[in-house]
Amino acid sequence: MFQTTALQEFITVREIMLQFSRFYPDTASLDELAEQFALHEFLNQDTRKLSGGQKQRLLLAMAQINKPKILFLDEPTTGLDPQSRRDLWQQVQRVKERGATILLTTHYMEEAYELCDEIAIMDHGRIIAHDAPDALLAAHFDDVVVQIHAADIPREIGEAEFDATYRNDSAHIVTGDVNKTIERLLHLEIPLHRLRIRARDLEDLFLELTGKELRA
Repeated sequence: MFQTTALQEFITVREIMLQFSRFYPDTASLDELAEQFALHEFLNQDTRKLSGGQKQRLLLAMAQINKPKILFLDEPTTGLDPQSRRDLWQQVQRVKERGATILLTTHYMEEAYELCDEIAIMDHGRIIAHDAPDALLAAHFDDVVVQIHAADIPREIGEAEFDATYRNDSAHIVTGDVNKTIERLLHLEIPLHRLRIRARDLEDLFLELTGKELRA
């Protein structure tokens, strides 16, 4: 409710932080929060004129006003551009470094890997995997993915020869023997100029455990 109403009223960043601080007897320094979340430049600006990333930084700063030991963040970077998303990641990391526990929900697997010390993967409201990110990956995978642009390998060849899956304009070939896979691709005269080899990631794990694409 706060995010959808208060930030739409004509009020400056400084005023809204001051008003919010009045709810608590013991608060963090507003100047320090403005410095930490890079808000000094916008303190006297109408909150309605803030960009999406600036609004998220403001909301994260306001969440720190009462010096919380536990902070809940519900998909905080949804709708942000890549640069704003990474800027917010840095702010979340700083909050962690000060000792706060953060419970974060996200559909961005890269975000979960970068920010979380422990991950719980949920499907239909049930936790189906829980551990540190690298531990989860190590427990489920001992192979890698050879990724080729979908235009370079026809689906009938990719699926028949390599049991490839196709998503995001790429063919994903899971293999425990990269050399053998590349030899087979060369034999089939598949162009390799857009080939890349990557380690298994959390999106692979989500698909492995649920059989479903990530849902935004």
